[in-house]
Amino acid sequence: MAFIPPRDLVVVLPFLALLLPLYIYLRYSRSAKANPSLPTEWPLVGMLPSLVANIHNLFDYATALLAASGNSFEARGPPMSGLRFFVTCDPDNVRHIFINNFANYPKGEEFASFFDVMGDSFFNADGESWRRQRARVQHVMSNPRLLASMAACCRGKVEKGLLPILDRMASAGAPFDLQRLLTRFAFDVTAMAVFGVDTCRLSIDMPPLDVANAMDAVMEVGFFRHTVPVSCWKLMRSLRIGPERKLTAAQRLLRRFVAEMIEKRRVAGGACKATDDEQGGVPPPADIVSSYINDPEYVDEDGNPREFMYATFINYMVAGRDTVGTALSWLFFNLTEHPRVVARIREELEPIASSKAGGGGMVVFDPEETKPLVYLQAALFESMRLYPPGPIERKATLADDVLPSGHTVRAGDNILIPVYSMGRMASVWGKDSGEYRPERWVTEDGKLRHVPAHRFMPFNAGPRLCLGKDISVLQMKSVAAAVAWNFDLEVVAGHAVEPKVSIVMQIKNGLMVKVKKR
Repeated sequence: MAFIPPRDLVVVLPFLALLLPLYIYLRYSRSAKANPSLPTEWPLVGMLPSLVANIHNLFDYATALLAASGNSFEARGPPMSGLRFFVTCDPDNVRHIFINNFANYPKGEEFASFFDVMGDSFFNADGESWRRQRARVQHVMSNPRLLASMAACCRGKVEKGLLPILDRMASAGAPFDLQRLLTRFAFDVTAMAVFGVDTCRLSIDMPPLDVANAMDAVMEVGFFRHTVPVSCWKLMRSLRIGPERKLTAAQRLLRRFVAEMIEKRRVAGGACKATDDEQGGVPPPADIVSSYINDPEYVDEDGNPREFMYATFINYMVAGRDTVGTALSWLFFNLTEHPRVVARIREELEPIASSKAGGGGMVVFDPEETKPLVYLQAALFESMRLYPPGPIERKATLADDVLPSGHTVRAGDNILIPVYSMGRMASVWGKDSGEYRPERWVTEDGKLRHVPAHRFMPFNAGPRLCLGKDISVLQMKSVAAAVAWNFDLEVVAGHAVEPKVSIVMQIKNGLMVKVKKR
């Protein structure tokens, strides 16, 4: 068991002693009418009571606070707890932090400790280590053979996996969780790109999703660590209690999964299980692991993965699966709520679909075929504006700085950028910012409207802009096109759809739907 230094206990014990008055406060606050103004800063506990009282609805609560405070405010927890953040969704501040003065705002060591399962990989890294890793990722992700393979494997999974299962669900007429189905799809497609191995989670017999659940646990516990003093979660980790116990099991499972995938890759020579014909006639796919598997920085003299290898490939799996699976789930929810948008998408798909007519089967759209479809992409981006897969970004501050808003941040300060809130600010998107309206993304001459990344943040901004953005957008468009063209979706009556409070903003209770074949 790890030893907790006395100086850390000085922080932890007073924090725990506050639980009783905090409980009394929560009982009162939940019975009172919600107050959109800034939270009260209480003696000893700071703004922590307001945070805990609204943790179940944190994203919307932060959005209300930001709207009431001019897009920026400072949040403070108990003294000496380390819970002090400057919170902003001001686009000018975001541009300054992520682009203009990027070097002054790393992720920081504390952030890396929250996601220790990803070690020193590019998700956590800063400085020269991050620049070197990013250059490598950029080289890998620009490989035309890899990109062609990713597009082909996506098409194969849609045609041979997703559509047949939806067809079966339509025949059964029973409700099912579409989010879980899309999680399976995204997991398989990501694993095929990363390891060249089909994990076959998307199949009729619905095998267990233990590894995907472990990824969810990493994100949930990472979020939990953001909300309590560092000493508190480290104490829980040393005692192996609460969320930290769950995380330990998840980390073991993810390491075992990476080891198994690397071994399968060696045995299979990197070949995807799908045949050449299923993949559109391309050769067996390239994969990301091929660029690492013989590098002594990642494997030892006997070819066994080093810790850095495990961390890097857990990073790749999380990055690929979470964006695609989560964004598609929210997109289909929005489409069920807006039939006119579905009708517009089908109009745009009609010329492509008519050229594929014949045989009475379902229509599948190649990712490249969906590339020029403006309204489909507008519908996707509008959904990601309102429901970004990554709802919050965090930065540390190296040196004192004055932000464009006039606020001063000091060295050591932590900055939170609620991406979810930014997408809903009337000051950024207009009075209808809370409405799902894809038309805002289409110019008068029918082109996709350019919105700078510091205003539309689902793919990050500046030097850390997502390198997989283009291929993931193509994949999501091809999935959305196939489902929207071949099926009608309906959310089960009475099913509550709300965001899950985590680093990855999934739908809290899943997306229970019924499907009908067109």
